[in-house]
Amino acid sequence: MPIAALALGAGFGTMIHSGAAAAAETTDVVRSGAAEDTYSSSARPTYTFGSAPTLVAGRQGGDTMVAFVKFKVGALGAGTVKGAKVTLTRDSKNLPGSLSLSRVADTAWTEKALSGKNAPKLAGVVAAAKPAATAGAVTFDVSSVVKGAGTYTFAVTSTVANTPARFRSAQAAAGKPTLDVSIVRPVATKPVEDTKPTKPVTPTPTTPVTTQPTTPVTTQPTTPVTTQPATPPADCKVDAKLVPSCGVLWGAAAGGFSDVPRDEALKTFEAKSGRTSTIYHTYHKGDELFPTKDEIAMTNDPAHPRTLMLNWKVGYGTTWAKVAAGAQDARIDRLATYIKANFGTKPFFMVLHHEPENDVNPTAGSGQTAKDFAAMFRHTALRLKADGVTNAVFTVAYMNYEKWNNTSWWGELYPGDDVVDWVGVDTYNNAEPGAFHYGDFNYLMNRTNDPKFPGFYTWATTKHPSKPIMVAEWGVYDSSKTVQGKNKAAVYATVLPQLAKMPQIKGLVYFETAKDQSGHDIRMDDTPEALAGFQKIAADPRFNVKL
Repeated sequence: MPIAALALGAGFGTMIHSGAAAAAETTDVVRSGAAEDTYSSSARPTYTFGSAPTLVAGRQGGDTMVAFVKFKVGALGAGTVKGAKVTLTRDSKNLPGSLSLSRVADTAWTEKALSGKNAPKLAGVVAAAKPAATAGAVTFDVSSVVKGAGTYTFAVTSTVANTPARFRSAQAAAGKPTLDVSIVRPVATKPVEDTKPTKPVTPTPTTPVTTQPTTPVTTQPTTPVTTQPATPPADCKVDAKLVPSCGVLWGAAAGGFSDVPRDEALKTFEAKSGRTSTIYHTYHKGDELFPTKDEIAMTNDPAHPRTLMLNWKVGYGTTWAKVAAGAQDARIDRLATYIKANFGTKPFFMVLHHEPENDVNPTAGSGQTAKDFAAMFRHTALRLKADGVTNAVFTVAYMNYEKWNNTSWWGELYPGDDVVDWVGVDTYNNAEPGAFHYGDFNYLMNRTNDPKFPGFYTWATTKHPSKPIMVAEWGVYDSSKTVQGKNKAAVYATVLPQLAKMPQIKGLVYFETAKDQSGHDIRMDDTPEALAGFQKIAADPRFNVKL
């Protein structure tokens, strides 16, 4: 997204003195943000990354990625261009030891359409850099190219193997790409007798120069949606599929892996966080009939409006293949009868066997292949619909673990757009700096260690652009030997600004437990700092969605 050009303070803290009347000079720096930016991938030639919060440049395995940045510089006013530089801020991971910035003659490309297949050709190298691995930013001198107003397009590349650079894009909350143009302007001054150097000051030009902002460019995300404002209108409502007209649905699965009743745990979670969980996430399996009376009661509280996310392992005690073949139709039919009799027509989320990756057996004939899961999901959803359950909003919930995302069978799990209403994901971050799965909200949603997989959010918005995304479980733990309250708080601080850059996310459900299967404490209130950070998220008005 474009950033308006800014006229920075004139001068660099020095004044030119003369014993007679003379024309002094002052230097303005005019800053332009990227009008468009994206990157291409040779291993994913049809993918577009215009809505991604990062720019990637370099090599990873057999993949070569090239970052593209376009700047539009408006009228600069009177003066002479003295120099220009492009600055890119490091987002995460170490930088390669060598980077090149080339000019791109074709300025007609758009971040919405550019891909590995149609990426423009690069012209000559304009500048090179050899940054430190952990440098905060990289600056390229483009004085030889930028001579005045106009459109300038550059590409960043690296030949260093397996260390691609990751920079913040124009979609990031901060640290966006910039082009700074230095302009020397004449300033009339009175004679100055004193020749002693003065303290650094900022000269003021006689005639203020107003720079024009860059030409407005509407950034088109990969998916046909509009970025939700941080403060949505007061009348954000849901449709029949529980998709909000604006804002994001807020929810929780509280009291996990404990003996505390889920409804009681949720109410405690709500009291601590300061917000009602619009989505109440619960779990069921096999022949259990649900929603239970207690779960239904939670949806009938007028002071705390809620809907249910009901997770069902329909194949419990058998295989996915057998469910798909009809062996559990009696189980499905019995549940359908119960739902119609006890829950009426209230819409609710139905997740069928969340995190299926954990239970896949890729061996042919196992009954638990990825294709068997897809068939089970399809059969169950269609059977429930045929039985008259019209209020179930079917959601597929992936695990977002690199080990599974990189397998040859992962793509076969998807049941089909005709039976999937929402695409969901369960994903967790570690708050310990430098540890496994340490990262911000962007990383939580888009992490990858294989060039063939672009990250979950990018995958979902590219492959299934019409589907809203449900973060069906998310959480943050701290694996530090001595838990630091600031660690979780730091991760929580990235949620709101980065969520705003992922407009396809329409639901955010926190999974809270004092101890999960791996011993992780995913409570949002394990330290005062963490609780304060989480409460800031919960208080945001974008979650004011009415059922």
